[in-house]
Amino acid sequence: MDECVGRMQLRGALTLPVAYLNCNSLPPQDGKPALLTHDDVVTLFHEFGHGLHHMLTRIGYPSIAGINGVAWDAVELPSQFMENYAWLPEVLARIGAHAVSGEPIPEEKRRQLIATRSFHAGLQTLRQVEFALFDIRLHAEYDPARGANVYPLLAEVQGEVAVTRIPEWNRYPHSFAHIFAGGYAAGYYSYKWAEVLAADAFAAFRGPGAFDKATARRFLDSILARGGSRDALEAFIEFRGRKPEIGPLLELHGIAPPKAA
Repeated sequence: MDECVGRMQLRGALTLPVAYLNCNSLPPQDGKPALLTHDDVVTLFHEFGHGLHHMLTRIGYPSIAGINGVAWDAVELPSQFMENYAWLPEVLARIGAHAVSGEPIPEEKRRQLIATRSFHAGLQTLRQVEFALFDIRLHAEYDPARGANVYPLLAEVQGEVAVTRIPEWNRYPHSFAHIFAGGYAAGYYSYKWAEVLAADAFAAFRGPGAFDKATARRFLDSILARGGSRDALEAFIEFRGRKPEIGPLLELHGIAPPKAA
């Protein structure tokens, strides 16, 4: 997702925002329709969340309208929030069907698909924590006199959080492009932190339902419409009435038992 036109309201003239999604799904072949995997659908919902963040802004200054000027910690909140809808049974029943017969996805298949979301979730979580700790310590503890100290530091981090240790000949930091060429230097933690925010925000719909208009309106007013005009934590507290909590993310991935609605 990227912005084509940003919202701007200066000198009395209003320019409405325009976003675009550049999709990389498989094309139709041999007269058959193009099909999306569920991973494709989750990605589409994710990027559409960024699109909503950009298009639904009410801020008239381009530098802080939509996705602009939003704290790195929270810019993935709307996108990861929207991913949750791609896992709801009622959404899958609406958007998924047999390409030829039009029959909806059988309920058993939907249950099996939804169950994959928590498969190895604990290992995946610790892997992200490992990446984040390695990244932040690599930057925060750098000493020119000692050099980068990459692999001793990585060994310390893995000794703290890894379930299985990588072999000595593995050189995965060499291809860790996110922190060396992708703009996430000292900020890789934001992936997991944004998941915490998104899961906690989505938990607000647990009681009234995922399509509750009043809750959705509060999410729009507090988060989507604000752009970078307000501190991200303050905006979240306005929506949830409290600071973020990690519990909803652990419940979402089956690591902790769900609480009653």
